Amino acid sequence: MVRLQAVLADLAHEGADLDALVAPLEPQRWALPTPAAGWTIAHQIAHLAWTDEAALLAATDPDAFAAEVRAALPRIATYVQDAAAEGAARPPADLLASWRSGRRALVDALALVPDGTRLPWFGPPMSATSMATARIMETWAHGQDVADALGIARAATDRLRHVAHLGVRTRDFAYLVRDRAAPVAPFRVELTGPSGDVWAWGPADAAQRVTGTALEFCLLVTQRVNRADTALRAEGADADGWLDIAQAFAGPPGAGRPPAASSDLPARDAP
Repeated sequence: MVRLQAVLADLAHEGADLDALVAPLEPQRWALPTPAAGWTIAHQIAHLAWTDEAALLAATDPDAFAAEVRAALPRIATYVQDAAAEGAARPPADLLASWRSGRRALVDALALVPDGTRLPWFGPPMSATSMATARIMETWAHGQDVADALGIARAATDRLRHVAHLGVRTRDFAYLVRDRAAPVAPFRVELTGPSGDVWAWGPADAAQRVTGTALEFCLLVTQRVNRADTALRAEGADADGWLDIAQAFAGPPGAGRPPAASSDLPARDAP
């Protein structure tokens, strides 16, 4: 529970940082396009508000969440896009207020989830701590889209460790959604965090290795940057192949983002 409280605190801080970017915007600037094809800043915040509400339902009424998922199956191909479009059509002030209240309610609800409880989700069920970690990842990733739309370079924080951890833990999922067998051998991932500390996962003597900065790794696993535009290094064929398909988010494989040198190519679809 101590760890859950720490993750929830980081989730609240991540949301507050993005809130500080969008709160001062004039209503017309919410319509600025972001790197996600067809998504404005309003779409990004609407998506976060919607997923926070879904996570809140999963945490407080798992049966109702399961019913919502069943009801969405006939329109699953456009489910996420439709929800974002519906939210983006709201007045920015109303959307911002809804996102704020929803994310506060989610933090409060996750804090009350009994230890050992598995919460349903669109991917595999997860603990409250994992749910909070996933919400940090999504808030940070969609916040990156907003920052890109505004031409703002955000300062990296050690909260990236949550995103990086999820990126490592979802290694096998990236293969599963592509109907491919995941490598059997464990990987070693060593990343340099914003404060200069090295974060590591996997056996120290693993032959398959990934090294680089935490920021670039997080941008890659959330598909906010093309691998060609990073200095991430892979040792071993399996590790190299993983960096081409890595994704930290649930759902089908994303199209990724084109290389910076190919800015004339269409932007990626939003996950």
